[in-house]
Amino acid sequence: MSETMSARTSRMLRRAAWPRRTADLRHVRTIGDLVECPGCGLFQRRPPLQAGELAACARCGQTLEWRRRTSPLQTPLAFCISSCALYLAALASSLMTLDVYGRERTVDLVTGPMELLHEGWGEAGILVGLVTVAAPAVVIGMMFAILYAASRRHLPDWAPHLLIWYEKMRPWSMIEVYVLGIFVAYTKLTDLAHVDVGPAVYLISALMLTMAATDSTLDTERIWRHRRVDAVTRQEDGERVMVSNVHVDDIPLPPVDHLVACQSCGLVGELGAPVSNLRCVGICPRCGHRVWRRAPDTQARTSAFLMAAVIFYFPANLYPVMTFFKLGGGGGHTIIEGAIELWQDGMIPLSLLVFFASILVPMLKILSLSWMVTSTWRGSSFALVQRTRLFRVVDIIGRWSMIDVFMVSILVAVVRFNTLASVTANAGMVAFASVVVLTLFAAWSFDPRVMWDAAGMNGPSPDGVASAAVRARRGRRAARTDRMEPRQA
Repeated sequence: MSETMSARTSRMLRRAAWPRRTADLRHVRTIGDLVECPGCGLFQRRPPLQAGELAACARCGQTLEWRRRTSPLQTPLAFCISSCALYLAALASSLMTLDVYGRERTVDLVTGPMELLHEGWGEAGILVGLVTVAAPAVVIGMMFAILYAASRRHLPDWAPHLLIWYEKMRPWSMIEVYVLGIFVAYTKLTDLAHVDVGPAVYLISALMLTMAATDSTLDTERIWRHRRVDAVTRQEDGERVMVSNVHVDDIPLPPVDHLVACQSCGLVGELGAPVSNLRCVGICPRCGHRVWRRAPDTQARTSAFLMAAVIFYFPANLYPVMTFFKLGGGGGHTIIEGAIELWQDGMIPLSLLVFFASILVPMLKILSLSWMVTSTWRGSSFALVQRTRLFRVVDIIGRWSMIDVFMVSILVAVVRFNTLASVTANAGMVAFASVVVLTLFAAWSFDPRVMWDAAGMNGPSPDGVASAAVRARRGRRAARTDRMEPRQA
């Protein structure tokens, strides 16, 4: 009897606690041509754009949409076909040949990761292989599938998931960084012996350009507009909800705290109650992705990645990344020693590049993200626009710190002449690769919109905010909805 009463009590408590959650999604309405800025969270009307025009956020200046002058499908398809041909040719070609006292060694794109695996540095070998061999192939194949789907009258059901995964996979294709790693390795090898650059170097350089051109000519917003918006969606708990579609010019603007945008396809929806930041709202009726008003646990996850990166940062700079031997002599080289050696050899631009990408960039990323997280916890409104722009810079330059890791993988592969000359990887290289990956994860985990939320610039929060944030936004006007004006790209 007591178990029955307990079960009844539990059911009554659940019914009392959950109506608001289900009521949030009873009324779902998608709003066409309304867009949320991913940098500051401001909702604004998207103006019609002509070829060559772009729309920027009225508050933080971030580019929200850019209408290309080129053909939306044929141009990226041409570059994608070129990328596929160059990639296959690069795999079948030699990267470089080293001649030491009449003994030659030729390496290709796959040799570096394999040598790291043979030396026992499997983590670094797998990482280098993934970002230089596997990721470019996956990205090119996904682009072919996306363009094929976009050429059809209606976007197939599998295409939205492919578009989402393409955005996640593209940063892991680091061909452009690998090209700079080849240049740095070449300058170090010229003092050792005669070096012949193989055709793969030129093919990879061309591949870097064609892949960048594919991304710059692809108009994802046009592709998303080919995707229908389902009339029925579902909540996180599986309950089905009806969806209606309206245009932003046909309705009065809803309250800001009732609006939510899908971070995968950009579709903006209006709910019948204030949207919580702490739980999943439901499933997007256009792309099928889970919709959160803000990235879940963004500050906690960013802080965890940053603390782990700080732990690895010191051994990455104190321990040698590689050991170089030539005719019985040589020793370990740290990252800073490598930059100094390039400077002494007269390679000043490359020395500055290595110093900036491998030493300054990881440190600046850690300091910048730490400042953003701390300011958000305090609810500070100081330099919000500058912090948002700084975040975009941090997000873009983070991959370029992999130059030293790629350089070591090339040197380990090509300099294998036993007692005459050899290069072996060291623990510092693994620690440095860990710093790069952890700072990348930290940047991707952080949602810059929470900086504006904490400062009270995006309207009231239904979940409540810290007392510091409440004090910071006293007397400050609530968030507003502006109109973007198109301008020439």
